[in-house]
Amino acid sequence: MDDIVKQALKKWPNVPHCYGWLALDARGDWYMRDDRAQAAGPFPRVKGSRIEHKKLREFIERNYASDGAGAWFFQNGPQRVYVELEAAPWVWRLAGVDAWEMTVTSHTGQTAQVESVWLDERGRVFLGTDIGPGNVHTLDMEMAAAAVEVGVWTPVETQFAEMPMRFSYCLSPAASHVGVHSQPG
Repeated sequence: MDDIVKQALKKWPNVPHCYGWLALDARGDWYMRDDRAQAAGPFPRVKGSRIEHKKLREFIERNYASDGAGAWFFQNGPQRVYVELEAAPWVWRLAGVDAWEMTVTSHTGQTAQVESVWLDERGRVFLGTDIGPGNVHTLDMEMAAAAVEVGVWTPVETQFAEMPMRFSYCLSPAASHVGVHSQPG
């Protein structure tokens, strides 16, 4: 977490949390969901505006964490902005010369060690890692398939609906706080 964020938390410890205004899709893209986007429908059916500004994305990613209830958030100064997730809290990118020498990196740039591999009913690959669960980016499915074919990974079939409970994460903190609507600070 950035030092400036830690200082803001100390200075203003009781700022209300924000729900519904920020989302992460299954490809690792961040979306702002203003009142209009929220009124038009839930995420990911209505995504909102993709955040293109590089420095803003980097700031969000440096200050991205989870609470004790499995909800993920961006700590924006003194305000906790909860994140709507399309699939999982992490989006994994795979790189390497082959399936045996592969690195797994999150959408925020953190490397991870694979602990389990899951395949949902839509053919999406999810990885349980030492830093948490996530889905493999669609552009890296060929490398994921190679890891399965050569026996590096043995996926367990599961239903997507079971993933949040299995890995203790919340897809929609806003839905669990129905009636709570706060403006970003």
